[in-house]
Amino acid sequence: MVKVSFLGIGLMGLPMAQRLIGAGYSVTAYNRTATKLEKLSEVVNPKGSIAIAHTPAEAIAASDCVVLMLTNAQAIRDVLHQADLSDRTVIQMSTISPDESREICLEVMAAGGTYLEAPVLGSIPEAKSGKLIVMVGAEPEQFEQWKPLLQTLGENPVLIGSVGSAATVKLALNQLIGSLTSAFAASLGLVLRQNVDVEAFMQIVRQSALYAPTFDKKLQRMIDRDFEHPNFPTKHLQKDMNLFVETAKSSNLDTASIEGVQQILQTAIDLNLADLDYAALFSVIVPEESKIH
Repeated sequence: MVKVSFLGIGLMGLPMAQRLIGAGYSVTAYNRTATKLEKLSEVVNPKGSIAIAHTPAEAIAASDCVVLMLTNAQAIRDVLHQADLSDRTVIQMSTISPDESREICLEVMAAGGTYLEAPVLGSIPEAKSGKLIVMVGAEPEQFEQWKPLLQTLGENPVLIGSVGSAATVKLALNQLIGSLTSAFAASLGLVLRQNVDVEAFMQIVRQSALYAPTFDKKLQRMIDRDFEHPNFPTKHLQKDMNLFVETAKSSNLDTASIEGVQQILQTAIDLNLADLDYAALFSVIVPEESKIH
C-alpha cells in the first residue's frame, strides 16, 4: 500500500486523514498545532496505520505521496521547502489560486517531484463519509494513478484539466458560497424584519428555480444566530473570496458585486466572527435590533 504523508490536520484534514487510515493507507501526519493530532487515531476498524511526525520533512521522508490540506499557498511553500521531494508526488487539496497552484507545481517539479491539484467541495460530514466532490488538475496518467486514493475521499473524482483548472473551478464554487449565503441572509432578514412567516417564505423558495440547498442548511443557524461549531469558518471563506476577486480581476471581470460580499466578510472578521461558521455574515447584514441605533 502507498505510504502517505498528510500535512494539515484541521477541520477538514482530520476526517480526510482518518478516511485514508480506515481504507488501509499507511499515514504519517504532521500539523503545526500538535494537539490537533490527538484525535487522528480514532478510526473504527482501521486497515492502515498512523504515525506522527514532528516536522514536515520527517513526514515527507516517510512517504511516497504528500497530501496537503493547509491554510494557503504560503503555508504550502513553508512545509515543502523544508523537505526532499525527490520521487514524491504532491497532491495539493487546499483552496489556492490557479496561478499559485501552477507556480507550486513548477517548484515541486524543479525539486524532483510530481504535482497534482485536487481541491474538494463539501464540509466535515462529507469528509467523514467519503462523499466530497474532488476536482483534479493533472495529466490523465497522474489522475489514473492516484484515482484510488482520491476515491477514498470522494467516490467520483473529476479530472477537470491541467494544473490550475481545478483550482479555478474551486474558486468559482466558493464564490457562490459567499454570494448565495449573503443574498439569502438579506432576503431572510427582510422577511424577519417585516414579520412575515418564515416557513411560508421558505415553501415558496423551495418550489422555485431560486432554491439552493444551502439555504435550508443555514436557515436555522441564522434564525437562532448560532454560529458555533463551524464546518467552514468565516475567515476561510473570506480568504477564498479574496482569491476569487484577485483572480477575476486578472481575467478582466467586473467584480463589483463580489466586492460587496468581501466587505461583509471583512466586517464579520472585525466583529470577531472569524472562527465561527460563515453563516455569521447574517449578523452583519441583519444586525440585532438592539445594535441598530
